[in-house]
Order: sequence, then C-alpha cells, then structure tokens
Amino acid sequence: MSAAELGYVTEPERRLPVSGSYDVAVVGGGIAGVAAAVAAARHGAKTCLVEKEFGLGGLATLGNVIIYLPLCDGMGNQVIKGLGEELLKLSIVDGHAAVPACWAGQGTVEERAKQRYQVPFNPMSYMLALEGFLEANGVELLYDTRFCGVVKEGGNITALIVENKGGRSALACGAVVDASGDADVCWCSGEDTVSLDSNVRCGWFYHFDGEKVKLNCFSKPFSSLCERMPESGASFAGDRAGDVTTFVLESRKLIAAELAKLKAENPKVEPLFMPSIPTMRMTRRLKGAVELEESDDKRWFEDSLGMTGDWRKAGPVFYLPLRSLAGVKTGNLAAAGRCMSSGNTSWDVMRVIPTCAVTGEAAGAACAALVREHKKSLLELDIPHLQGALRERGALIDRAYSSK
Repeated sequence: MSAAELGYVTEPERRLPVSGSYDVAVVGGGIAGVAAAVAAARHGAKTCLVEKEFGLGGLATLGNVIIYLPLCDGMGNQVIKGLGEELLKLSIVDGHAAVPACWAGQGTVEERAKQRYQVPFNPMSYMLALEGFLEANGVELLYDTRFCGVVKEGGNITALIVENKGGRSALACGAVVDASGDADVCWCSGEDTVSLDSNVRCGWFYHFDGEKVKLNCFSKPFSSLCERMPESGASFAGDRAGDVTTFVLESRKLIAAELAKLKAENPKVEPLFMPSIPTMRMTRRLKGAVELEESDDKRWFEDSLGMTGDWRKAGPVFYLPLRSLAGVKTGNLAAAGRCMSSGNTSWDVMRVIPTCAVTGEAAGAACAALVREHKKSLLELDIPHLQGALRERGALIDRAYSSK
C-alpha cells in the first residue's frame, strides 16, 4: 500500500550526533528566553539558547510590540527589578526613549502613581542589543535551529532533538527552559497543557508617510479572558499548523487593506516593516501544580521567585511561585514567559514583556541550581537559598505586598 493509503510512513531509526552538551538549554529567544539564558549563565551554568528565527526578542522585536510594559503596580511602587529592569534599560540603550524622571531616582510615590514605569523602544535596535547582551554573558546562541523533540530518561530530559542546516542532532543537557511561547517542550515531554483557539488577526506594522515613520497598532478585538470574540471573525489556534499559516495570511490581508486605505488618503505612504512571526497572544501553556488566577492577587507563595503587576490596571501584585514554572512530570523542565502555568483569568497578565523577563530569570536560575546541586527535580531545590541567590542579583521578592 502507498503512504497515502496507509495514512502514515515509518521513519527509519537513526543515530543522531550529539552536537553540543550544556548544563541548561533554553528553547525560544523571546524576552523570556533571553532572561532565562542570561540568568542561567550568571548562576554558573554552561548555557545555550535555541531559536528558530534569525532575531532575538520574539513578539517584542519581530512582532513590533514596542512597549516595554510597566515594572510597577500602578500605585507608585516598583514590583519588578533584576533582569526585568535591566532588559527594560537595554531596550532604550540607543537613546530612543528614557526612563520616566519620576522613576529615575527623582519623584515621590504620588508622582510615580500618575506615570507607570514603562518605555517605548525601537525593535531593530533592541534586537541588536539583545544579541550583544547574550554574547557578553557567555550564552551560546543557535539561530536557524528548530526544536523537534526530547529524549527522556527516568522522568527527566537528557537531550533535546534539534534540526538546522547541519542536519538533525541532539543537544545533551542537564535542565531545560521552555520559552517557546507555545509550550512546545512541555507538550513533547508529556506534560499536561492547555490550548486556545481564540486568537484573532493582528499585525502591528510600520509605514512612512512621506515625512515620518509611524507605527500602526492594528488588531481585531480580543478577549483578555481567552474567550472567542464573534465580532472579530475567524479565530485561530497556535498549536495547529494550518491555523498558524492561515492566521499569518489573514493578518497580512488586514495589513494590506489598511495600507491601501492609507495610500488612497496619502499617495506618499510606503510600508516599511511588518511582523515576521505570527503575532498570536495566547496559544498553549503548561498546566502546572499552580495555575495562577486573578484571584491570586497579593497571594504569597512560599516558593515565590518573583513578582509582577497588572499592565492593564493599577493595584494588583502577583507573586510567581516555582510551581507555576516547573514541569509536573518532568523534573528538570521549567516553563517561562507566556507558556508558564496561568489560568484563563490571568494569562493575559502573564504573557507580556516584564512578566516574561521575571519568569525567565526565575526559571534560568532554578535550572542552574538544579544542575549545580545535582537534584532530580526543581521542586527539590532549597527555596530560601534560591530566593536569596535571586535577590543578590537584584530580583525583587518582597512579601510586604502580600495580603493573603
């Protein structure tokens, strides 16, 4: 019978060369992945970062989402420091913008409550800065390298299967951070995951109007509670191949229509740069031991490794426990960024740049500690010691905000 008639083919078994060996391997080069890789390296781990594209920053750069959202709670209090703040300052190292004066050593709490600690940035400058940042911190970067699968032994990942121009190979590793944005490593490792098919067409793009460059924040209405929005038309899943391609094509049709409208009004309009990756908001995530919800506002967890506010409104403060990052069935796997374990009421909070940086730093530091201390599971780590190590490097883990 032919392959078409059978409905499958059998791939011959083959030996894969081990093309690298690392303490910590990070999959995904968005802000979460960069933070995870740098944190792991700073905590003494030999680290690599695997990225299928040819640029770092993910949605922040390749997707033109050019606002580094707040490091504060909207009440005048800073709740993110460490790598989260370092990466914010790196985003404007080209002078594109500046830290608001009230957050730069001047200003009162009352003044800071009126202006959140956030900045806009140039995506191309930031991408270049992120590459230099990885190099300066001793992280090995593997571009054009797609994660394909895992090798597990005794409940832990011992190698990642990857493919690039050099062919298919294995990266031996002691621990893994899934910063893919789509929980790809979690899914391949047999972790329970949650998927959404409610993503709507979206495409932030730049154009030149004959005098200056403008950004168009162009999107259909979406639900912060992960629900379908009938008025937005079609919705898409980020873990279905056909949906991903259709999403990109349909989003680009929206961009083309908007450009045609702009050009009809001003013949000098020219497109400059549109997203080069799918700009879906929430796709697939880990279902961890703790799934953070909005009701967890100001809830202290004994295994908290960071904090974040709510970019949408003033007041909430969320503690980020290791159990919302750690795999349940895979002892040496952590998820960071938008594929961490967060429920439908808080996923929209956890998916953005500052929180990605915080969870990346926590996951990278935890994985480095696991390898250094020869532990089998992230949940075996000495939490007070890990919290102390993060604080020593500037991370903010302050129970004073807790009311639960």
